[in-house]
Amino acid sequence: MSRYPQIAVKRVYDKPSDGDGFRVLVDRLWPRGVSKDQLKIDKWMREVAPSNELRKWFSHDPAKWETFLQRYRRELYDSGELDKLVRELSVRPRVTLVYSARDTRFNQAVALKSFLEEKYSE
Repeated sequence: MSRYPQIAVKRVYDKPSDGDGFRVLVDRLWPRGVSKDQLKIDKWMREVAPSNELRKWFSHDPAKWETFLQRYRRELYDSGELDKLVRELSVRPRVTLVYSARDTRFNQAVALKSFLEEKYSE
């Protein structure tokens, strides 16, 4: 398929660095207390974030993680947003998916990174 970029994930509250590459905010809502200048994102792709219903249902509960992954993947495939994201990122050597969740292990950016890795390996 497309050339595979290096993909990282980073919280919006972590300092941006030159090594981040193309920074994409993958939250549906703008993060609280962070200005556009502070965030230093290249693109905000709110369409790839989980729906409000799915986000509220999941509530970063690790016990719901596997079901969340299945539902989120289905949303992305049904909407076509994952394919759009793959095309957008294919021309970038390094991408950082930026998110605001407190939980660094169970969040949409981590899930999205795994979906992208699957998609690029097809």
